[in-house]
This record gives sequence, C-alpha cells and structure tokens, in this order.
Amino acid sequence: MSDMRTWVAEFDKQLTDAENISRNAGLKPVTEPVQNVIISGLGGSGIGGTIVSELAKLHSPVPVTVNKDYFCPAFVGPHTLFIASSYSGNTEETLQCTEEAFRKGARVVVITSGGRLQQIAAEKGFDCIVVPGGYHPRACLGYSLFQLLGIFIHYNLLPPVFEEYRSGLAAFIRENESALQAKGKELALFLKDSIPVLYAESHLEGVTIRLRQQINENAKMLCWHHVIPEMNHNELVGWRNTNNNLAVVFITDPDGYYRNRERTQYCINVVKKYTQRYTELSASGSNPLQKVFSLIHTGDWASIYLSELNGVDAMEIDVIHTLKSTLADLK
Repeated sequence: MSDMRTWVAEFDKQLTDAENISRNAGLKPVTEPVQNVIISGLGGSGIGGTIVSELAKLHSPVPVTVNKDYFCPAFVGPHTLFIASSYSGNTEETLQCTEEAFRKGARVVVITSGGRLQQIAAEKGFDCIVVPGGYHPRACLGYSLFQLLGIFIHYNLLPPVFEEYRSGLAAFIRENESALQAKGKELALFLKDSIPVLYAESHLEGVTIRLRQQINENAKMLCWHHVIPEMNHNELVGWRNTNNNLAVVFITDPDGYYRNRERTQYCINVVKKYTQRYTELSASGSNPLQKVFSLIHTGDWASIYLSELNGVDAMEIDVIHTLKSTLADLK
C-alpha cells in the first residue's frame, strides 16, 4: 500500500484514470428529467458532493442537496436523483439512506470501490460506478469527484463545457505540480504550531472544508472555518482579543464577486489587529474546475507537510476505527 504522500504526488494520474472510468461508466439513458438531486456521503467520500453542489449552484435547473446523515429528506421520491457515494461501500449512514431512497422510488446511482453498497446496486439494478480500491477515502477525491461531474453532465445538471474543463485537469495539475506543491509547503510552515482558522468566499466553502478535514486527519490538528459573507454577520464580532496562536488563511478567488472581495479585505484589516499570523491562499487557473482543483491539491500538500512537521502518521485514524467498532456492537 502506498503512503499518503505518494497518493498526493500521483494526483494527476488519478485524475486521468478517473476520467477514463467516468467515460466508460455506461449510465442508463435519461428518460425523464429529475426534479431534485441528493448526494449522500460522508467524510472523504462525501466532500466531493459538497464541491459539486457548489459548482452546480449557478447551472443546475433543480435543487441539489448534500446529505450527511442516516435519513433522507422528506421530499425524496420518484423524481429524485439519489447519488450514493461511499468509497468502502460499507458506510452505515450511506447504506441506510440508500435503502430508504430506493423504497421511496428514487433513481439511484452509486459510486464505490465495492463493499455492501456495490452488492445492493447489483441486487437492485442501480447504476454503479466502481473506482479502484486500496486507498484511504480522503486520498481518492479525484475518483469520486470526477464521477460526480460525469453524472451531473449526463443528467444535464452542468453544461457540456464542464466536460472540456474536466478533460484538461490532469494536464493542468501536472504542469503546475511544482508551484502547487511549493504553495502547500509554504502554507504548512505558516500553520505549524497554530490553531488554523480558514475563511473563504461562500462558493469556495467545499474546498475549504476539504482543507479543514485534511488538516484534521493528516496533520492531527484542530481547525475551524467560516465563509464570507455569512461570517460578517456574526463571527467577525468575535475578533476582540489578541491571540497569535491563531493562524488565519483567507481562501480567495481572483474572479470572485467584487463585493465579497471587498468584504474579505475588510476582514483582513480586522484580523491583523489581533494576530500577526494571517495570509491569503488564492485559487489559480482559468476556469472553475482548475480553480477548485488548484486549491484542493495545494491543501492536500499542506496537510502532508504539516503531518511531517508535526511528526505524526498521516495514515493513522485509530479514533475513527474505534468509533466504528463501538457502533458495530449496537443492535
């Protein structure tokens, strides 16, 4: 089994493989339009849904909901496209929710590497996209995210141009690998021995959550995040006391909405009064997917370097395994 650093270093290869899998997914034809979409998944399997839902916000003609629970929303029914994403195929929340979606008549599509979810898909005739096993879920975001993009394009929830954007991503990452890795290392050095605080424009919340989760799991550090403009209506008021243990990262898009850019600058001016540790991480690239993936890859590298600086094993998640064992004993 490879280590986490190797998986991050081979991200461009994963994207190439993921695109080939998506192109050969063989999804059933769309015979009638859907009225709503649910993406059900948690942790490393679920973050792709959050990111895709944000990308679809300005394009999808129907609402997209990301579900991270045991139960489906009440509106799920025959006109719902239900996407179950579980890398292991054994995530109990996703399994329970998928069974409920099936009982309610939803059209179900599965993304998994195997496990019980693949078995259910075979038994019930669901579309099932199988990705390679052997990874940790958080190390295969490229696989799950590319399949989600393919499903959304197939169901006309994203415009066809996103297929073009997706096709160029592996080359974009490969061509910018050195720069993105260097930015990740710089960010890790900035965050060392701190409590990271991540602020982003709302359309970048998904990649910000991804960075928070990677810092949690790989670097074994607590971290929090919030989004602009929402944090301007609450958390901003909490900046009242000097605390140089807080290291604040403003995650930005050079082409973001001008009023949010102004809000971000105002927040920087407030924050720098109370901590000497603040910086900006800006998306790079010329289209929405390049921007998202540049931030994902930079953040993944930052979490790897942080794990090394902290002297911890990026692969180890014993506390989560213990929780799953505890829950397995419940009847």
